[in-house]
Parts: sequence; C-alpha cells; structure tokens
Amino acid sequence: MENKYRTTKTTMSLINYHFIFCPRYRRKIFLIPSVEERFKHMVKFICDELEIEIIAIECDKDHTHMFLNCMPTLSPSDIMQKIKGATSRGLRDEFIELKKMPSLWTRSYFISTAGNVSSETVKKYVENQKTRYN
Repeated sequence: MENKYRTTKTTMSLINYHFIFCPRYRRKIFLIPSVEERFKHMVKFICDELEIEIIAIECDKDHTHMFLNCMPTLSPSDIMQKIKGATSRGLRDEFIELKKMPSLWTRSYFISTAGNVSSETVKKYVENQKTRYN
C-alpha cells in the first residue's frame, strides 16, 4: 500500500487513524444477519461525506476495527461522534433486535495513529481480524 499525502491549498498531510470500538455490553451485534454489511455501507457513506478515505474496515462479532485516512481539519473525536451517531440511529431504526437499545455504542473507543512505515502493518492486522480465530 502506498500512502498518498493529501493536499489542500495550505496543507499537506498523512494522517491515518486506527479506531476500535464496541457495542454496549459487548453485545454480539455483528452476528445478526446483514448488520455488518449495513454498518459498513453506512460508514462508507459517512466517510464519503467527510472526505475520509477508508483504508480498511472489519467487524468481529462484538467490535469493529477501522483504519481511516483523514484530513487535519477533523479531530478523532469528531470522526467518532459522526460515525457512531449516524450508525447507531440507522441500525436501530432498521433492525428490530437493536431497537430496544437506548444507544448502540459505548462512549469509549481506542485510537492510535499510524505513520508511513506502519500503515501496511495496521491494514493487514485490521483485515485479518475476522479470520484469526477460525
């Protein structure tokens, strides 16, 4: 994977974030048919709107990993607020099993930054999450 520096009139940046977050009470929501597919579709739509590039995204039964390339105008907390808020509302509206939950995600999340050297390593890690216990 070749990292591309993103430019605007006044900036040049390479900001890659690795996010991990989970549903409240570590519920295994991604085992519900179509939830994972719909979640990924929603995240892609949100990221397109925010001009965030998805490098990798994968879901395990009770958490999700996202590796995103962002512009410097977006803070990690803004990104999480938008992704968690929209997907929580959308998934709870669409799936009866999730409707009874007052909120879908915990307020917590893990984040790390990855520079040019470690990006490929993080991407492979995120992509291999689903297969590591099979």
